[in-house]
Amino acid sequence: MNRIKPGVGGYVMGLNRRQFVQGLAMGGAIAGFGLKSACLNAATRGSGNPYVLTGNHFRLSIGYRPVNFTGKERIATAVNGSVPAPVLRWKEGEEISLAVTNNLAHDTSIHWHGIILPSAMDGVPYVSDNYPGIPPGATFNYRFKLNQSGTYWYHSHSGFQEQTGLYGAIVVDPVDADPVSYDRDYVIVLSDWTDEKPERLYAKLKKNSDYYNFAGRTVSDLHDDIKQKGVARTWADRKMWNMMRMSDRDISDVSGYTYTFLMNGQTPAEGWKGLFKSGEKVRLRIINAAAMTFFDVRIPGLDMKVVTTDGQNMEPVTVEEIRIGVAETYDVIVQPHDDTAYTIFAQAIDRTGYARGTLTPDPALTAPIPDLDGQPILSHSDMGMDMSAMGHDMSSMGNDRSYMDHDMSSMKGMDHSKMSMGRNAESPPMGSGRAGFGSKLSQLHVPTEFGPHIDMRADDAQYRLDDPGVGLRNNGRKVLLYSQICNLYPTPDPREPGREINLHLTGNMNRYMWSINGIRFADAEPLIFKYGERVRINLINDTMMNHPIHLHGMWSDMETGVPERIPRKHTIIVQPGAKISYLVTADAMGGWAFHCHLLYHMLGMFRKVEVLS
Repeated sequence: MNRIKPGVGGYVMGLNRRQFVQGLAMGGAIAGFGLKSACLNAATRGSGNPYVLTGNHFRLSIGYRPVNFTGKERIATAVNGSVPAPVLRWKEGEEISLAVTNNLAHDTSIHWHGIILPSAMDGVPYVSDNYPGIPPGATFNYRFKLNQSGTYWYHSHSGFQEQTGLYGAIVVDPVDADPVSYDRDYVIVLSDWTDEKPERLYAKLKKNSDYYNFAGRTVSDLHDDIKQKGVARTWADRKMWNMMRMSDRDISDVSGYTYTFLMNGQTPAEGWKGLFKSGEKVRLRIINAAAMTFFDVRIPGLDMKVVTTDGQNMEPVTVEEIRIGVAETYDVIVQPHDDTAYTIFAQAIDRTGYARGTLTPDPALTAPIPDLDGQPILSHSDMGMDMSAMGHDMSSMGNDRSYMDHDMSSMKGMDHSKMSMGRNAESPPMGSGRAGFGSKLSQLHVPTEFGPHIDMRADDAQYRLDDPGVGLRNNGRKVLLYSQICNLYPTPDPREPGREINLHLTGNMNRYMWSINGIRFADAEPLIFKYGERVRINLINDTMMNHPIHLHGMWSDMETGVPERIPRKHTIIVQPGAKISYLVTADAMGGWAFHCHLLYHMLGMFRKVEVLS
């Protein structure tokens, strides 16, 4: 075994060519690095918790590993021989060093998602300062100090390695007393696995964007629509969608047709298990490490008290269900009082499958698995269209898809008066321009948003913080809303924004082209922040997809109408046809990635942010 030379950050070549090729021949299944030695089974096949590494000095090896989730053996990208990668448990205030060795045949990288650190340590090739990635056979030494606590995760930012298994959890314990009280602590990592090579999957999407969507409308659906809405309304609706060459059931690009949904590396057939004793408070640290899948998480029979979002403590909110976007994290407290088992049920947003686990007082006990909810259907409210266009003659639209009926039927029955925690009659309305209340700027489309690379534009995108989202409206369960998230602590930077930046999330879904303001990353200039400024980012989603947007290196202070307790997040969901605003304090010099976290959108819906003095 080669020794990894110490360093303060940078590269060390740890293997000669002959040793590297031998490593490939053995499948790269190198285990035993870290503070604890272990021979890890592929995909952590037991029902216990993921392997945990603790301390502040780590050795991580990235290599190939055979796995079998579907009855067919495939090669995954593993860390220390494990998929998911080991849980890294750190302590706030300490300096962490990680020697990461690449035993792959291609460059690799690790990004520490949500950790605030110097740009050179952020791990995004050719975006982070002086960081081109880790070449085959080399070791990169990451080193940074922890100035935060909470639940985070890490993953590759090279190629499609995240899809093939290179992801794991991070838990940073607070240096002071934890405001959250609990008796047991479990990490729940959700992910999506495919036996297909990601490059082939992406090629299929480029040729046929709905290749994995088997939820298209049928004759039976047409009959049901006519019974419910009548022939004229049904004909008008079908005409509208056909003219746009879009489907109101286009919820996810990649479905359970190819994906197996995992919880802590366990398939739904196996299921992960966590033990408890009646009356204990159990903390579940839920991480969405999927490449493309949003999950709706609930535990039938148990309420969940949400206590953190993206690692940051929040005013507790008790709910029955949480939508967790790709790259988001939520910590919840549950307290079972019965000696019975409970199912942790995480259904994919398109309802084509689920991941599941069991909380149980006895390993022999399991609980019933709920049925999947019905297929979600997008409404006109998800299109972000101008209300003044109601009743517009669709036949005169031609190729202009900017005017459509704005159907709010899916929102009927929702009690909006009880949804916005911190807002009252004296508070300014959302969109007033005040810090914490979002932008009052117009959403004018820029010239680059017009052309064959754009197939939709939202002309009346609204703040929809009180909307749980497609598939969750009026489902009979209490769902967490963004408007309910309120920071446990006062807003660190209460300044008004000095300027605003409008960014439209754009694309052509039919041709599977993704961009920001109609410009793909390869053709885009960096966004420039001035060091120390307070800037507002306005995201307008011109597409029919949910987009989880992640800014590296700085917090995204999401504006929900509670300026004194603005919630801090690292990843924010922008709903279809909606807008959302957040404030950023540009307190981190250097280059940073800013992108949609859906893996197959990232090639286009990406920007580099440069913070300059």
